[in-house]
Amino acid sequence: MAEHKVFCVKLHQELPGLSEPPFDTELGKKIYDNVSQQAWTAWGEFCKMLLNEYRLNPARREDQEVIVKQMEQYFFGQGAAPPKEYVPPSA
Repeated sequence: MAEHKVFCVKLHQELPGLSEPPFDTELGKKIYDNVSQQAWTAWGEFCKMLLNEYRLNPARREDQEVIVKQMEQYFFGQGAAPPKEYVPPSA
C-alpha cells in the first residue's frame, strides 16, 4: 500500500501523513487529510507545554475542550500561541 501523503496545512508542503485519523470525529478526519506526521509530532510537543503551563488535566472534560480548541487553532486557525508567561527551557 502506498504511503499516505498530504499537503500539510502547517508546514505548507507535501509530506507523509498520519497512518490513521487520530480521533473518530470530523476533526480527526480533517487532521488525517491535512496534517503531516511531522506537524502532528510538533503538535504533541506544543501540547505538552500547554498541559504544563496551564496545568491542564486531559482526563477533565473542560480541559479536553481547551486542548481541542488549541489544536484547531494550531492547525487550522492563526496558530496557537504559548502562554504569555511561558519561558522556553534553556539548552
